[in-house]
Amino acid sequence: MRVSSSKNIADLENNLGYTFKKKSLLKEAITHKSYAHEKQKGSLSFNERMEFLGDSVLELIISEYIFTTYPEYTEADLSRIKAYTVQESTLAEIAKSINIGECLILGKGEEMTGGRKKDSLLADAFEAVLAAIYLDGGYKKAKAFILRHLIYKTDELSTKNFIFDFKTKLQEVAQAEFGVLPAYVIHKEEGPEHKKTFEVKVFINENYLGLGKGKTKKAAAQKAAEAALKKLKKNASYI
Repeated sequence: MRVSSSKNIADLENNLGYTFKKKSLLKEAITHKSYAHEKQKGSLSFNERMEFLGDSVLELIISEYIFTTYPEYTEADLSRIKAYTVQESTLAEIAKSINIGECLILGKGEEMTGGRKKDSLLADAFEAVLAAIYLDGGYKKAKAFILRHLIYKTDELSTKNFIFDFKTKLQEVAQAEFGVLPAYVIHKEEGPEHKKTFEVKVFINENYLGLGKGKTKKAAAQKAAEAALKKLKKNASYI
């Protein structure tokens, strides 16, 4: 679906739970740079700048929420909850649930390579839409949008004790069973300086055990350690 009519705009707004006063902000938020580049119009707005703003607004809203909701948690606990809440896969999942992918305005090349289903594009578009809501309606409206669509994930992570320190657990297992410490290697860095994503691999005795991806090196390492523990658990009873 292309957002090219008032009906399509209304359908998307209904999914978002927010009605824009300035519809052009929503259109910019769902316009990918591939479309602007293919049209060869330097003045055509696309959503990269909005992603930048949306990323900061999202982190503020989530940080404020978990700070006030979980007063018993340490700074490290809060950081882990935030990292898992705002990770690419989570944002892409929410974007899919409100059909943002179906509404993206893409270039033909991106369309042909399945851009509407790419987690990276969906997560970026989600942040851009959040920025559009913030610019159109202010912080309270942006916060209401996040509370409605994303905060349940934060609460779910907390109730499942998702702040478990996988790196510490893997270190304990590695020392007890193999007599060595896990080794973490940065496999890849992607994205602009203000919004990098990291991929980290973890090894024990030079044996590759897991890969993790996150917005920080620490978050990526936690995911890698989690993957390693799952792999080890299949062949051992000590985890």
